[in-house]
Amino acid sequence: MAQAILVLNAGSSSLKFSTFDAGRPGLPLMLKGQVEGLYGAARFAARDAQGTNIGARAWEPGSEVGHAEAIAYLVDFLQARRGSDQLVAVGHRVVHGGVAYSDAVQVTPEVVAALAKLSPLAPLHQPHNLKPIETVARVRPQLPQVACFDTAFHRVQPEVAQAYALPPAITDLGVRRYGFHGLSYEYIASVLPKIDAAAGAGRTVVAHLGNGSSMCAMVGGRSRASTMGFTAVDGLPMGTRCGSLDPGVVLYLLDELHMAPRAIEELVYKRSGLLGVSGISSDMRTLLASEDKRARFAIALYTYRLARELGSLAAAAGGLDALVFTGGIGEHAAPIREALCRDAAWLGVELDAEANLAGGPRISTAASKVAVWVVPTDEETMIARHTARVAGVAP
Repeated sequence: MAQAILVLNAGSSSLKFSTFDAGRPGLPLMLKGQVEGLYGAARFAARDAQGTNIGARAWEPGSEVGHAEAIAYLVDFLQARRGSDQLVAVGHRVVHGGVAYSDAVQVTPEVVAALAKLSPLAPLHQPHNLKPIETVARVRPQLPQVACFDTAFHRVQPEVAQAYALPPAITDLGVRRYGFHGLSYEYIASVLPKIDAAAGAGRTVVAHLGNGSSMCAMVGGRSRASTMGFTAVDGLPMGTRCGSLDPGVVLYLLDELHMAPRAIEELVYKRSGLLGVSGISSDMRTLLASEDKRARFAIALYTYRLARELGSLAAAAGGLDALVFTGGIGEHAAPIREALCRDAAWLGVELDAEANLAGGPRISTAASKVAVWVVPTDEETMIARHTARVAGVAP
């Protein structure tokens, strides 16, 4: 009987899931899939470790299929598919761990209550991350659950890298730079020494580029600085998020345009970024395929900010030995990688154009002073590792 770890990554209208074999070294993947279109036209799909479709279902539009119903269906599916397997733990991606949590932690009612208080810091993610935890606790109360945080990897940054220039009366309340995408960066840090020992031990900037985008400077595999700060809306422009914004702009929106706080939240989280600038799409693939000048400008703004942040992070790391691209855009958008490498020539980056078009893994020339890599990330495996360790179910 195999011992399975279930990994859940919940969004506002989706639930991604994976199962890993906790009884075998390396925690090999067993299956993965997702439920999309929650609270609307929900669709379920699952694939085995080889990518073969092993299950699918579509609910009628308007069906009351939310996170709770999706998890109930998933548990039934897993039991029917692998009836001889024993589910031994569930790991969850939780975006914000605040100051209190610098490592993965086993879930208790007190932990859930503390994490719920952080929802204003990650309104697009935190409430939805907590829904599956509450559902599993209700239907399988004896099953160990582990919360794994996107902020934890960055808690080792120097204090000055985490601080804002605000009075202690405010910073002592937890207003500080947290950084996000930590599970992705932690995974890259874990595999990079096997790919490039010098990069793993040296000064590396990892660009996690996707619908949510950020960059992280690492020294010896430990976070030194990140583009994201107090919330996941900071830093780079993203699919629908604006990235870094002068606080004076928010004051202007309040005072001169008389926008309500919730309207400003909607603007900076959901109506800005690539979508807001282009007026066309938040999807980089759509913009790269478009000849519209607004799409061209959105891409130019995105790559300009990448180049500026790369310089800042290289300074924080004290130099640059390697650059790593990961995430949906980082792994698949060769023109974006080309643009950043071109702008980073002053740092010693020399792009191998043919290798870049082929997707790597190494896309810098042999003579390049900075090694450039394309490394697929795997946050789910990182969550499974933490879950096995914290729940005590590792082989």
